[in-house]
Amino acid sequence: MFKPSKIIAIGLNYHDHAKEMKMPIPDTPVMFMKPPTAVINNGDNIIYPPQTKNLQYEGELAVIIKDKIRNVSKDEAAKHIKGYTCCNDVTARDLQYLDGQWTRAKSFDTFCPLGPKIAKNIDPLNLKITTKVNGIIRQDSNTKNMIFNVYEIVSFVSSVMTLLPDDIITTGTPAGIGPMNVGDMVEVEIEGIGILENKIVKKK
Repeated sequence: MFKPSKIIAIGLNYHDHAKEMKMPIPDTPVMFMKPPTAVINNGDNIIYPPQTKNLQYEGELAVIIKDKIRNVSKDEAAKHIKGYTCCNDVTARDLQYLDGQWTRAKSFDTFCPLGPKIAKNIDPLNLKITTKVNGIIRQDSNTKNMIFNVYEIVSFVSSVMTLLPDDIITTGTPAGIGPMNVGDMVEVEIEGIGILENKIVKKK
């Protein structure tokens, strides 16, 4: 279902998450990338790699790009969006801090679960977003709490690089990030889209 040429992710994009992390509100979107090889689907397993001892969830709204675009304005962005889905921006938090940048921590195979479907005709500016671990709510917010909204993000990213059909932009996580352990079931639910479910398993 998901075959992006690239995944562009936005960090620190919710007011409540910035407060949680004790970090200043960014002046422009903070960008990083995840490889397409990190993508898995709803129901697939997230592998807990041996290189980390602190695997964490980050529930996010993901944007799927419809066509080839470059330098689109925020007012034009909506017509270039194919739809929306749920994402878990899986992160090896200890490696993120150790490396001082985010590539290794975000890029292991299975670190970008997407699903359960591509939803269209929803308002990305006002969607309830929650993350549950073993049925317990850990994140509970709304996309209206984003620092940069979906259309601003698409415009910003397209000012940096050409976006191709089926490219993915993940839009940041709200407050409440925390650990996942082997055996946990993690659910990211976004209003109008559904529930993305993935289990954490040990690498064989």
